[in-house]
Amino acid sequence: MLPDCCNMGIALRVLVPLNAAGLLLVLATTSSSAGFTDRLVEMAMVLEPAAVLALVALCALRRHVNGRSRTLQWGAGIGVPAAATMLVSLAAAPSLIPSIGPLELALWVGARGLAAAALAALAIEYFRLRALSFSPSLSEARLQALQARIRPHFLFNSLNTVLGLMRGDPRRAEYTLENLADLFRVFMRDTRELVPLDEEVVTCQQYLAIEQLRLGDRLEVRWQVEQMPGDALLPSLLLQPLVENAVHHGIEPLESPGEIVISITRPGDRVRVEILNPAGEGAPVRAGNQMALSNVRERLMLLYDMEAELKTVTEDGQFRLLLEFPYRKERRRRDVRRHFNPYR
Repeated sequence: MLPDCCNMGIALRVLVPLNAAGLLLVLATTSSSAGFTDRLVEMAMVLEPAAVLALVALCALRRHVNGRSRTLQWGAGIGVPAAATMLVSLAAAPSLIPSIGPLELALWVGARGLAAAALAALAIEYFRLRALSFSPSLSEARLQALQARIRPHFLFNSLNTVLGLMRGDPRRAEYTLENLADLFRVFMRDTRELVPLDEEVVTCQQYLAIEQLRLGDRLEVRWQVEQMPGDALLPSLLLQPLVENAVHHGIEPLESPGEIVISITRPGDRVRVEILNPAGEGAPVRAGNQMALSNVRERLMLLYDMEAELKTVTEDGQFRLLLEFPYRKERRRRDVRRHFNPYR
């Protein structure tokens, strides 16, 4: 239930409306310019540090609280901002109201704590409804994984390729069937699950290996993953549809060989994925291409908000896709990692 307060987009969606509401409140309750400045400073002395303190505390608590009972989640989401506001109010009280009695001070601090709790409840409900508004994209991603990704013609073509290998290269046929089965198991996975980047790359390699058997010399793939952060977490089946687009919309329309270049690096605290493939001149852009890209954008917005970016550009006969998202490290490396070797 708790939003990811570590996310810059979430933090801005909290701080900007909060400051705007505080500014409007000061405007509505003051009549002179001098009084406006004083009230604005007084409000900022409590509002700004309390909001930042609450966001930092919720950022640290979210991973421990989410998944627990709803009562605990609501208690943390409302109690932390209220406690942060009362703590800051107590610290600022000697400067703002130096001559006030204990009872009046308790009422002054408690009123601000209650206001913070109410605002926190509104913020949690807003982000909950916002997540629900994106839920169709999750369902669509799930449906794509079960229908569009597992295309009947992809299955039939793969099986026909295996049949052609069984007499001449039975070991290659066996390993291709194993890759196909492993690939289908990944397709059936919940697309909301976060997986390490190296596992997602293995999925892409398995898919490309099957397509290379079908397309032969027409498909050339070059991986540039020497600087790839393999432990970075990302949603399952995020890269595979992008690679699939490169094959179906960049290689299949060509009669001559074409190359797909996939580069994955880590500039600072971000992960950058760049996919370069041929763009056929005059070839119509299929609706499926834009649908897949729109779906990936919605999934990125849901998980990373404004911290992720997906850009595409066509220049000099090449279609370039650039994907960037925050580097979030896997907490613990798994004992069994998936590896890919097309020749075993």
